Amino acid sequence: MAIVSKANALRGSLSEQAYQAIRRLILTGELQPGVPLSRRAVAEQLGIGLVPVSEAFQRLEYDGLLESWPRIGTRVRVPSPQDVRGTYVIREALESQSARLFAEKASAAERQELMSLAKQVDRMHADPATDYFEYFNVHARFHRRIAECTGCPALVEAVEKTNVLVRTWQFAALSKFRGEPANYHQQLMRALNAGDPDAADRAMREHVRIGMDEVLRRLEPFFHGALEWPPLSGPRSGRAGRKVQTGSRRRS
Repeated sequence: MAIVSKANALRGSLSEQAYQAIRRLILTGELQPGVPLSRRAVAEQLGIGLVPVSEAFQRLEYDGLLESWPRIGTRVRVPSPQDVRGTYVIREALESQSARLFAEKASAAERQELMSLAKQVDRMHADPATDYFEYFNVHARFHRRIAECTGCPALVEAVEKTNVLVRTWQFAALSKFRGEPANYHQQLMRALNAGDPDAADRAMREHVRIGMDEVLRRLEPFFHGALEWPPLSGPRSGRAGRKVQTGSRRRS
């Protein structure tokens, strides 16, 4: 029994290793929508077995980051315009509720913390040398902390799951986007910190909708090919062999 438990624990750690490595490459845009992935190739690159890699693929499919078709294979999920709009509708509902509750419940210390975090997000966005992955991690933490300050764990969990997909599309679409107004997130926090739930709701809805419009516009090239499955062999299959490893990208 002890041997079986140890083997399961080892397999679980290898599955987590594969999950985190692939997830990072997707979230940083190294693996963009439509890129095919081979379980066998990933297992060889990571030096682990097919079982933990398959478990990692299942988790990533559940997260909405991968999609599999019978007899064809697995690829990084390609969203349709309807997918993006639908996810942003859910995000708007969740985050506007977070904003309302934050305006009502947040302590003075929490309001100060979030304003400091908003300044960090804006500062990182304005710096061309900022690392992609770190920027979007801080941006996600900013929105998650607003939800955490509401005192509603279920809301935090829902916001976090929705933002995993949103962050994937943001990496693919907005990594070089420089069009946000100066102090964009600080302006949002001023509205939330004013203590008016209705004003906080409106500010967050506007914030989310601006992001959706820009993501839709910049993902347009992916939408055109959304119904065509990339071949898993042939001239284009070289993209599937990209090494699964961690690393950073610089904003330019």
